[in-house]
Amino acid sequence: MTFTSKMQTAALAGLLALSASFMTAAQAQTTLRVTTIPEEAATEQVRKFTPLATYLEKQLGMKVQFTPVTDYPAAVESLVNKKVDVVWFGGFTFVQASIRSGGKIVPLAQREEDTKFQSVFIAKTNSGIKSLADMKGKQVSFGSQSSTSGHLMPRSFLLQANIEPEKDFKRIAYSGAHDATIASVVSGKVDAAALDITVWKKFVTENKVNTQDVNVFYTTPPYFNYNWSVHADMPADLREKIKAALLALNPANPEHAEILKLNRSTRYISTTPENYKGLESAARSAGLL
Repeated sequence: MTFTSKMQTAALAGLLALSASFMTAAQAQTTLRVTTIPEEAATEQVRKFTPLATYLEKQLGMKVQFTPVTDYPAAVESLVNKKVDVVWFGGFTFVQASIRSGGKIVPLAQREEDTKFQSVFIAKTNSGIKSLADMKGKQVSFGSQSSTSGHLMPRSFLLQANIEPEKDFKRIAYSGAHDATIASVVSGKVDAAALDITVWKKFVTENKVNTQDVNVFYTTPPYFNYNWSVHADMPADLREKIKAALLALNPANPEHAEILKLNRSTRYISTTPENYKGLESAARSAGLL
């Protein structure tokens, strides 16, 4: 092969490689990768968020790929490392992601309910547990260690009540998800547990738990919680389109109403990083950051 032929071959190879690179970039731009913290079983996450993914596809004119992750830290790392484009975070996982990324996580929207979110503590009705103080000496479950409503804020309110979980509880368990937390109390694996109030209400509404056997004995004060977040490196126009699509969900529209119902929401509203400063303070006070 002549020198000229070698040069032409090398140039062609370079063009093919560059073309493949452009194709990969183009493909990435036509697919929006979405995940959520695994607050419930993966099958439930898919059921809840598939209609929203379909809606976003129509609004954005691009494919939306929803993939559940195995645990809360995986959701954080996925967005920090830009393995996904959009994540449904709890307030605490948003704080963790923001710190891990050096402040490069942008919260777009939260449910109206997330401005005044609450956690509940549950126990068997015949357990004798009627207050936080009654939990002393008992076996207690939280959700994931990174859960806002299933761990951080319940722990924060316990500390405010002068109850130190590691010292005052007989045993502490971490179920990993809110539905598993309920199951741990129903089965008697633990005496009491803390979880997301909306998951509890969903289980009650769907008759998945008998409130004559297991019920709420304490509801926390309100705090800010969940949001949809993206990485700051996402193009601004795409970021604004996603935010606009979420805010456009209208409960008066039957299709939108079903999406909002599955997301346990009345509507989505704008949010800002400042809304989660209180959670960061609570996490630091509880020794979780």
